[in-house]
Amino acid sequence: MLLGAVGVFISFAIISAGCWWLFPKIGFVGLRVRDYFALGTIFSSTDTVCTLQVLNQDETPLLYSLVFGEGVVNDATSVVLFRTVQKLDVSRLDLRVALYTFKDFLYLFATSTSLGIVSGLLTAYVIKALYFGRHSTDREIALMILMAYLSYMLAEDAVLGHPPSLGFIFTACFKNLLHLSGILTVFFCGIVMSHYAWHNVTENSRITTRHVFATMSFISETFIFLYVGMDALDIEKWRMKKSSFKTSIEICSSVLGLILLGRAAFVFPLCVLANYVTGKAESPKLTFKRQVVIWWAGLMRGAVSIALAFNQFTYSGVTWDPVHATMITTTIIVVLFSMMVFGFLTRPLIDILLPHHKKSNHQTSPPSPKEELSLPLISVEDSGGHHVLRRRSSLSMLLERPAHTIHFYWRKFDDAYMRPIFGGPG
Repeated sequence: MLLGAVGVFISFAIISAGCWWLFPKIGFVGLRVRDYFALGTIFSSTDTVCTLQVLNQDETPLLYSLVFGEGVVNDATSVVLFRTVQKLDVSRLDLRVALYTFKDFLYLFATSTSLGIVSGLLTAYVIKALYFGRHSTDREIALMILMAYLSYMLAEDAVLGHPPSLGFIFTACFKNLLHLSGILTVFFCGIVMSHYAWHNVTENSRITTRHVFATMSFISETFIFLYVGMDALDIEKWRMKKSSFKTSIEICSSVLGLILLGRAAFVFPLCVLANYVTGKAESPKLTFKRQVVIWWAGLMRGAVSIALAFNQFTYSGVTWDPVHATMITTTIIVVLFSMMVFGFLTRPLIDILLPHHKKSNHQTSPPSPKEELSLPLISVEDSGGHHVLRRRSSLSMLLERPAHTIHFYWRKFDDAYMRPIFGGPG
């Protein structure tokens, strides 16, 4: 959350201010203030798929979790921030407008998260408690897919102002009251489903959903990259832009430099802060080499950047403005360059910084109480450390190990109140 949420704001500020300062100096003008803010969100969205393919989850579980978690939260935060920027009143920029914008962002984030959690819990309860949702692989899989899509549809229709297809009652409830982010809603809906609903279905449904969702994910990613490649060959957009070859190179170089700078401006300070906060704990530290890997993992830009750029600078994928066409082609070049160059260098960089070490033995011993606290939030099976804090003051433990202590008490609350109602592992 620290890297994915706070980091987006730091990167957004640096990229927006840098573009506003550099573009006129290289002779590129015509963008509005809102466009500069939009560029900050467009190029703050990361694509960590390449790094995750290279990292070994068994050898570097902490690093893998950080890169994966930051990538997911980063995309969701970038989309929410982009929607907030689109509603920003740029005619008067002062502290009051900034506070209102931040409040609007928190509203989007909180309500989108709440809608996703409620949808996931409702799905888990229906599958666990109601007869028509149980003991049928077809119904269980269909229910999980449709409920996840319903949460996304409600959020997106609320933003676009289109009436949801479930009827007038949803229109009255969501059209004017909610302005949500679909990607954030479906993300938290998926987290809740994986923690509760997935464990309530039959074994056949678990195996089927695992392969079905993996296949759908692979097909979706393939279509996205095909779309990016085909759009890069759209001659009309390249003809529409009026900037010279030299100016285009300077624009792309400036954006890439700001991406590098904006990434470094929050990764290293926040990692140092995380090490300081967990200084007394026995958890693994984020060494400088790991920080470099985290910094490098977020340099790639992907489909979210393309989608936000088209949303800002085109109308239904078409633009007749040379300035906007230049920004579309710049986004495509930055995405392709970062994926091909930075992605190609990811494997050698990780091999140099984090050489693989063979494990001396593969036998596992029962986790100690302190190791119990370091278990992840969702993987609660076999985590029976209910007596870890028996002799420790809650306040002192919270100050010494805040994240792990919160996880411990969450597991106690989850086991006592949530899992008996909504199901789950075990």
